[in-house]
Amino acid sequence: MENNSEQTDNARGQDNLGRRRNSSLLSKGLSLSALTLGSRALGLVREMTKARFLGTSAYSDAFGIAFMIPNLFRRLFAENAISVAFIPTFKGYLEEDSSEQGTITTQRFVSSTFTLVTFLTAVFVTLGIILAPWILRIFYGTDSIDAMREAVLLTRIMFPYLMLISIAAFFQGILNGLKIFSPSGFTPILFNAIVIAATYILSPRTQNPARAMAIGVIAGGAVQALFQLPFVLKNKWKVTLTSLRSAFTNPGTRKVIALVGPTIIGMAGYQLNDVVSSALATRAGEGVVSSLQYSLRLQELILGICAVTIGTVILPDLTGFAKKSEWDSFNSMLTQSIKIMALIALPITFYSLVMGENLITLIFAGGKFDSNSIRMTMQVFRYHIAGLFFIAVNRITAPAFYAQQDTKSPMLAGLVNFGVNILLAFILTRSMGGAGIALALTVASMTNTVMLFVFLRRTPNINVNSVIKSSMLYALRIILYSVIAALPVYLMRDRLLSIFAGRGRFFSQGIPVLISALIFGGIGAVLLLVTKDPLVEIVRSKLRRK
Repeated sequence: MENNSEQTDNARGQDNLGRRRNSSLLSKGLSLSALTLGSRALGLVREMTKARFLGTSAYSDAFGIAFMIPNLFRRLFAENAISVAFIPTFKGYLEEDSSEQGTITTQRFVSSTFTLVTFLTAVFVTLGIILAPWILRIFYGTDSIDAMREAVLLTRIMFPYLMLISIAAFFQGILNGLKIFSPSGFTPILFNAIVIAATYILSPRTQNPARAMAIGVIAGGAVQALFQLPFVLKNKWKVTLTSLRSAFTNPGTRKVIALVGPTIIGMAGYQLNDVVSSALATRAGEGVVSSLQYSLRLQELILGICAVTIGTVILPDLTGFAKKSEWDSFNSMLTQSIKIMALIALPITFYSLVMGENLITLIFAGGKFDSNSIRMTMQVFRYHIAGLFFIAVNRITAPAFYAQQDTKSPMLAGLVNFGVNILLAFILTRSMGGAGIALALTVASMTNTVMLFVFLRRTPNINVNSVIKSSMLYALRIILYSVIAALPVYLMRDRLLSIFAGRGRFFSQGIPVLISALIFGGIGAVLLLVTKDPLVEIVRSKLRRK
């Protein structure tokens, strides 16, 4: 009897521990989500500003391509190296040796990494500025010389953003490794605010608004780095340069390079998707690149709230669980993360499929963004939003590999993703234009999700069947709730629009969007409460304690 009692107490203890960890994850996620929501909302305002000043014109396409190029290298090297290699290695130093000598060793690693980041990005920026005319030939044909010249100038203005944002990502890596998320979560808000302000202030003083936005990008990148520096220094980490020889031979940086090498190949697949897709879009007609980017901005608003936020929060904890071989906690956190993402992403996906055109009209219409721009953006948005769930799953499943120092599996999945996407994009663009590019991305993302879970099966420490079964059953339930909530919105949509028609864009579109969102959200909330959804119960318990 006593033995049974002890087992029961242990089970309860494990259950309570799991609940506390889930609650902690949700708490961190909600806190960072609030900042990320603000950032993505301002990012949306930034796109609204771009839409007002540039629409789906050749200037808009030129700015989009010019900004995409340094962003491509940022994601490929800076963010990739920091999240995949630097944070796990930095956290390993912190956990292995907390003595004074251990702190000195860790500081040398930090200084060496900072030296590598600044040196390598400076080299890339210099080469990018010099080679900009040849790089832009990928996107423009001989019949678009004037547009290409403008894109070259914009690229040269914005390429130094790569170095600034890489330094900002390095500071973010230190803070996230210390489980400090708020400063890094706030910097994108500053960036977007600066770009918006620069566009309005400088547009009358520049030859076209695209150049004003480009200047804003550089100023915003500098502020992102400078804002985080005091928080790094406050936590007693020095930002100093060392010799290149020391930087390249430091054991920690050598480990980072070894870890990040395979992921660069895998991430290159993701990033080359953007390059090839943009090249195809440019040749598909004027404004196609811009319509794809406006659509992706709406999609990224959701990704930023759920997938990116949860992925950022769980990576340090997953790394800790892996190092301590606490695989039950590892599996629980991974499953819980997918469920949180499903709870956010899936309902908004269904609502967006019903009210997408009205959202696009409400957010972007006006100025240079006319009815043709609305039509072009909606054509691609319906295919982009359909893949939201899979893209989000990919973003939060990858840390499960990185936490175990496995960078090859995501690399292989990324290469498969690239192959499927490019093949379908080439085929579908001919008949569907920009919509074909969006559909190709969704199908490729779905394929990537399947590949990641196939590779997870090779990991003996992760109970993949349990993760898949629990997550997918939960996702199917959320899909059912979303369909039930979306049906009344679909049936009353035209009636709502007719009631408020002809009273100005914000009124005629905003009121129906607001009412339909309240109806959809209300029905969904009732369904979750009635069925006592476990994630909702966690939120309710936290609110009661407060």
